Amino acid sequence: MGCAPSIHVSHSGVIYCRDSEESNSPHQTTTISQGNTTLHGLFVKTDAADSIPSVLAYQSRQPPPSAGPRRKERRESGGASARSRTPHCCSVEAETQTSSSSAKASTTEVQVGPMRLTQYPIQVLLVFAKEDNQSNGFWWACDRAGYRCNVAWTPESALECFLDKHQEIIVIDHRNSKYFDAEDICRSIRATEPSEHTVILAVVPRTSADQEETSVLPLLDAGFDRQFMENSSVTACYNELVQIEHGEVRSQFKLRACNAVFTALDHCQEAVEITSEDHIIQYVNPAFERMMGYCKGELIGKELTELPKSDKNSADILDNINTFIKKGKEWQGVYYARRKSGDSIQQHVKITPVVGQGGKIRHFVSLKRLHCTNENNKQFYKSHHEDKYTGDNSQSESSSYKCKNRRKDSVDVKSVTSQSSDAPSIQTRRYSSMARIHSMTIEAPITKVINIINAAQENSPITVAEALDRVLEILRTTELYSPQLGTKDEDPHTSDLVGGLMNDGLRRLSGNEYVFSKNMNLSHSHLPVPNTINDVPPCIAQLLDNEESWDFNIFELEAVTNKRPLVYLGLKVFARFGVSEFLNCSEATLRAWLQVIEANYHSSNSYHNSTHAADVLHATAFFLGKERVKGSLDHLDEVAALIAATIHDVDHPGRTNSFLCNAGSELAVLYNDTAVLESHHTALAFQLTTKDSKYNIFKNIDRNRYRTLRQAIIDMVLATEMTKHFEHVNKFVNSINKPMASEETSSHSEGSNTECTANLKNFPDNQTLIKRMMIKCADVANPCRPLELCIEWAGRISEEYFAQTDEEKRQGLPVVMPVFDRNTCSIPKSQISFIDYFITDMFDAWDAFAHLPVLMQHLANNYKHWKTLDELKCKSLRLPSENNN
Repeated sequence: MGCAPSIHVSHSGVIYCRDSEESNSPHQTTTISQGNTTLHGLFVKTDAADSIPSVLAYQSRQPPPSAGPRRKERRESGGASARSRTPHCCSVEAETQTSSSSAKASTTEVQVGPMRLTQYPIQVLLVFAKEDNQSNGFWWACDRAGYRCNVAWTPESALECFLDKHQEIIVIDHRNSKYFDAEDICRSIRATEPSEHTVILAVVPRTSADQEETSVLPLLDAGFDRQFMENSSVTACYNELVQIEHGEVRSQFKLRACNAVFTALDHCQEAVEITSEDHIIQYVNPAFERMMGYCKGELIGKELTELPKSDKNSADILDNINTFIKKGKEWQGVYYARRKSGDSIQQHVKITPVVGQGGKIRHFVSLKRLHCTNENNKQFYKSHHEDKYTGDNSQSESSSYKCKNRRKDSVDVKSVTSQSSDAPSIQTRRYSSMARIHSMTIEAPITKVINIINAAQENSPITVAEALDRVLEILRTTELYSPQLGTKDEDPHTSDLVGGLMNDGLRRLSGNEYVFSKNMNLSHSHLPVPNTINDVPPCIAQLLDNEESWDFNIFELEAVTNKRPLVYLGLKVFARFGVSEFLNCSEATLRAWLQVIEANYHSSNSYHNSTHAADVLHATAFFLGKERVKGSLDHLDEVAALIAATIHDVDHPGRTNSFLCNAGSELAVLYNDTAVLESHHTALAFQLTTKDSKYNIFKNIDRNRYRTLRQAIIDMVLATEMTKHFEHVNKFVNSINKPMASEETSSHSEGSNTECTANLKNFPDNQTLIKRMMIKCADVANPCRPLELCIEWAGRISEEYFAQTDEEKRQGLPVVMPVFDRNTCSIPKSQISFIDYFITDMFDAWDAFAHLPVLMQHLANNYKHWKTLDELKCKSLRLPSENNN
């Protein structure tokens, strides 16, 4: 103990001091000296390594050719296998050598989105049981790449070294298991938290030519990221490390930067919610938890649809939001949310789609804050802060006060535009409008348009400002797409017909309410089992052979099926489009469903019966067979369209929405006088379908597909409601026809038009417009049928309107369409008005998309027929000569 210590200098320049008296002890201690500082242990601490003089550092080693003898010399001196025992840790073996070359070990700049990060030199840990050419190869590869390298010779020292330095790359010798278990070392490292961003490489023995290469799965299961086939070439080792740096290490470095971003989000005062493309919640910050009253664990992993919704939002706000975000556009506006306690709070929401791999939207980021114009929100905001920060409410109260003042000082647009047109008031109005722009919340595109017009008024002459005022008045109406009719005296047929079909039915009587009394019994247990499509009678089968033709006579099918055409035509059409295969349901289930649906159509109606439903189904199937329609829709869209056509008028009472609203019927009360019949058709159809497993055609499809299919069906049926007729047509023209016409012009000039419909499938909104237009045209295609069919349909719809007028008079209700009086009505005039006002423009637009020359020819011929009858002052449906024949 009292003898002078022996000193050995390894070929790397690191000084190893050993007490000579203990040189043969099995528990010898190695110390590494630097100046007056002596560090006990098995590897150099980071600060000590950085202070080692360059003459003693890692770079003092000679190039690889002479590395072998020098390594041997170091092992003889005891440096590589020096054993150590410290007072507070177990006995382990290790050696650490660190590069400190400023030339090679330089920092690099990495860009992650808007963040600029500094990446320091890569640190590598080599875990080998003994020194050999492979360990030397990686050592010199680190030298060449400018990495800082540590070597550990035992599992214990490897784990201790990693926990101290957190190396980005670990190379573990997996060639011989008699020294240590490489997979156990990997698992031990992976069990630590810092290993999340570390790449672990296994060095495996080289396989001979006749030996089958082993599977990499056991290595992956143990926690390895890659394997390296034994190769002591410095270049091979260098290439492997550099690839790892520019691949996994660079990616992990960027991921580590996300910790800073999430820290910022956790301390952000705005509520933040991140969802997947399927609207599954992936992250919420503490501000979101405080605002909504939920804990993070209650939200993450749930779909947004599973959370309770507030009933204060407008009916179409979700459609509006989805329209924006599915296109990759940001949406912002005011939205009511329901807290866990059940309270509704008004929020200003901004939803931003985030495009990820494959150029598709992968996430949605929602930023939410309380909308301070709502008194309840202010109370919630105040009480919430009182709970958390008692006695410190000045900030929240001040915020509420500012919001209150801002509302008080803003000028209502309606009152502004009603002022006189003198210059001073206009000037005042302009400044008020600008103040309002800066303070208001942008809720919809129409709001943006109004803001632009308000801004344009500021520097406009008085005459222009007054004209813009008139524009604003027009924009404030909700019927932006509905043309305005002239006086009743100009065309009473058109006015009555359009008013009856497009009126929302809010012409009320004082008392004398009418409750629709038609039998609504939904029982269908008595229905017989229908025949299969292969067992239909020959007369029906012969008729159905022609069902793909536009001239198919639905009235003949009605006659031979005893007013049950929907079941037979449905079986044939659904089989042609593979509906059963798509729904994964049996033919028996589909037959039973068709029978249930047809049983709930009223055969007593002259027009809205199952024959009309079969006619609309036939037209829909015909349109789906057109090349451009087929190329624009998916199989799900086709199935949705066929189902929607089948159910679109189920349980129709033979009266219009206006009649039901004026009569105060149960349906009108149930659906708040809004799309009464269309809402009832879809709701009843789904009730009937899901009531019994025997009829449930949706029972075997997964939840997500069912929801998508259901939404498409509902959207199409609601599109048949006439109050939004012009909105649907104009959107189709502007979003489909005009862009495609422009594309066709460009493609013709380039000699190809194959891509005209290529983009339609990529935009769900366009597919929705096509489906809406398709079922609308199918629903009112009567004027485009062959003349004899057109005449029959005209007589049937007129009879139904006559019956409604008769009942309105009997019940003392407002007469919705006075022109449809069976004693005075001119059916030709009513058909001409219907074609002029509703049919021509819509079918022109549909023909431009789907190319339907047969329909347009029938429409022209039928219009000419009605014109001739009108000129002859005939009230009958046929010419006198035709009647005589």
